[in-house]
Amino acid sequence: MARKPPTRKYRKRKPGRDRVLPPPGKGPLRIVQVRSGIGRPAFERRTLEALGLKHHQASVVKPDHPALRGMLHQVRHLVEVTVAKAGE
Repeated sequence: MARKPPTRKYRKRKPGRDRVLPPPGKGPLRIVQVRSGIGRPAFERRTLEALGLKHHQASVVKPDHPALRGMLHQVRHLVEVTVAKAGE
């Protein structure tokens, strides 16, 4: 006897695509939190806090360096990164 096909309730979500980071050496980076840290593992929440993002839709401008790149790689599915314009 064959199994019935899964209903919409039990279908898996389509895999998303992580946002890409801008190439290094372009100047300071503007980081915007686009997804909440609620329900995330503690290391992801601590990384958001270390970046200076206190709540959803918060944004900060940080100088680009390797340690920052590592932190952004950890939470790349929660933040959006662009190159900051002069004067920000």
